[in-house]
Amino acid sequence: MAKVNMQSATARRSMVIKLVDDGLIHSQNDLVRELGKLGFSVTQATASRDLEELGAVRGKDNSGIFRYQFVATPESNKSKGLADLISSIDSSGNLAVIKTPPGAAQLLAGNLDRASKSGRLHSAIGTIAGDDTVLVVSKSPTGGASLAKEINKLLGAK
Repeated sequence: MAKVNMQSATARRSMVIKLVDDGLIHSQNDLVRELGKLGFSVTQATASRDLEELGAVRGKDNSGIFRYQFVATPESNKSKGLADLISSIDSSGNLAVIKTPPGAAQLLAGNLDRASKSGRLHSAIGTIAGDDTVLVVSKSPTGGASLAKEINKLLGAK
């Protein structure tokens, strides 16, 4: 895999989410190694902090193997810090369009997908993320505006 020359915390955390979701992270050392392969030079302390702040926990998966996973908990109902990634939310038809700082869209979209999967974001069926834009699709043909409000409420955005 080609090395990525991006050292921003947002880009790194977006990659942490992908690695955890892909089931590749069994320990903090695994995370340090995998991030290193992708061009992110991090210490074990940074890996630990990223996992904690993103809400990843180490536990047995369905196969009985210990690995890091994202688990919905009552206290994770408000996604700490994610509201800061929202520059604006607009809607049209069945879509909510969220603008973010450059490099933050995939991090936000991953969190919205997990919220939808866990039932904390009821009216979304999926997301598409670019660099600074997340497109969230509503289950309802005219549900874009209510979806935008639900996202604001979920994330505690302004």
